[in-house]
Amino acid sequence: MTKKLQHVFALSEKGAKDLVKAVIWCFVCNVSLMLPVGAVLFTVQHLLDSMKNGNNPVDGFWIYVGFGVAVLFLLFILHWFQYASLYLATYKESANRRISLAETLRRLPLSFFGNRDLSDLTSTMIADCSSLDQMFSHYVPQLFASVFSTLVIGVAMFLCDWRMALAVLWVVPVAILLTAGSKKIQDSFGTKNILNKRAVADYIQEGLETMREIRACGRQEIYMEKLEEKLAAMERGSIHSELATGVFVCSAQAFLRLGLASTILTGGVLLAGGELSFLYFLGFLFAAARLYDPLGLVLQNIAATFNAKLQIERMRSILEQPVQEGTEEFTPQNFDIVFDHVSFAYREGDGVLDDVSFIARQGEVTALIGPSGGGKSTACKLAARFWDASGGKVTLGGADVATVDPETLLKYYSMVFQDVVLFRDTVMENIRLGRRGATDEEVIAAAKAARCDEFIRKLPKGYQTMIGENGSTLSGGERQRISIARALLKDAPVILLDEATASLDVENESAVQEALSRLLQGKTVLVIAHRMRTVAGADHIVVLENGHVVQQGTPEELMEQGGLYRRMVELQKEASDWKLVQ
Repeated sequence: MTKKLQHVFALSEKGAKDLVKAVIWCFVCNVSLMLPVGAVLFTVQHLLDSMKNGNNPVDGFWIYVGFGVAVLFLLFILHWFQYASLYLATYKESANRRISLAETLRRLPLSFFGNRDLSDLTSTMIADCSSLDQMFSHYVPQLFASVFSTLVIGVAMFLCDWRMALAVLWVVPVAILLTAGSKKIQDSFGTKNILNKRAVADYIQEGLETMREIRACGRQEIYMEKLEEKLAAMERGSIHSELATGVFVCSAQAFLRLGLASTILTGGVLLAGGELSFLYFLGFLFAAARLYDPLGLVLQNIAATFNAKLQIERMRSILEQPVQEGTEEFTPQNFDIVFDHVSFAYREGDGVLDDVSFIARQGEVTALIGPSGGGKSTACKLAARFWDASGGKVTLGGADVATVDPETLLKYYSMVFQDVVLFRDTVMENIRLGRRGATDEEVIAAAKAARCDEFIRKLPKGYQTMIGENGSTLSGGERQRISIARALLKDAPVILLDEATASLDVENESAVQEALSRLLQGKTVLVIAHRMRTVAGADHIVVLENGHVVQQGTPEELMEQGGLYRRMVELQKEASDWKLVQ
């Protein structure tokens, strides 16, 4: 049962057990709501008996009061445990759910993120999780508990008088079927509503990321018009979704109230015919009034559960993704990277690499060059197991990287990519990310080696300056130098460089290349560059074009062979002589 609940509601094992406890406590509380009915009937019966026997009805007043207080105290205790099982347990499971999602995302291959919108993932982590918090604190436990308590109370009613029980309960299955029968319609509107909200989130995020381009091209009005259209569509979708739910739920709740009328009519007929005592009639009226309140919540909860099921499916689509796993025991004898007939595609039928084979030896600089889109960056990321190869294998020190835990593998890599990622933190902590526990002196030494120290000292608080989201307060060259300092601090045996000096001016490029040359000694270096002078001193060059290795060898060998490498060198020489013609 626990496993079933885990799958259906995307819960942890503890969350599924807590859900069962919450259902039990809600059931007990629903049944306990009949205690005040029993207390009233007991009091009325005692008063009638006292009057019939000529006794003073006031006798035993404190007994009634004491009994009422005891009932209220019991209700308080039961509802306290219900609160703890519902809300406190829900908040703990909410934290576990977000951690579980974060852990899954951390272990997924980057190909997953290439196929999913960032705003969609953010929506799942925030909005969907919040919806499920409400679902498990207000909807699901009460739904199951109300069903069970209605069955138990219904059986008790039938034992007392089957005719009155039918009068009270005949509306229940009809109202539930009316609500449940609307599932397809509610799912349809709910799905459209989610898609509309995601479209708005995507468009807002796109606008924030491209605000400079929007303003530079004078597209502000067009952007706002499209945003208003998407917001209007989202508003219409929300109204239609709420209306679809409201029509069925309100209709079912209105129909449920017919049971009170049938209870009064049936009871009146039986009372007039002498087939039912007044006390029983009064008891069924009170019971019906108490029964329909949780049943009304059941109808609301069914509709809410339909909508929440969509969020659960979105969350399950992430949690059930195959994660990257592997051994955590990895001690390579050397750090040669070998591509053995490697193929890779981001999506089926969209190949990026095809039958790629080469060796990047330890102690050598291996350069990947070729036209844009040839697969250079992809090969570099396959070497670090950011993705897993579709065919063939990539090995480090003879071990297939696909068999090694990604976090264990990445301990041996330092990386400087073209797209630098910095965090909204101090300069010091952004560099220290390269090696946890590094001292301030070690961080500063790495910064000096990467030619960062001079501009960092000019910042308002030096190394303690907050640099904004993704280093927004820094220039592109400064951001890249911090990324290089981070790699220098890590000092790993394998170095991956993807256009590491692309954003630097000539003076800083020369200085950073000097620092990199010290870092690269005795290590396995895989470098990507478009400028031929950057790779002129490489030990081995691999030329990639359209996902294939078309040439490989030393720079001198490739120049003698001619082909693409020589053509790229000659074209860049021609480009260096280009002048602006007026």
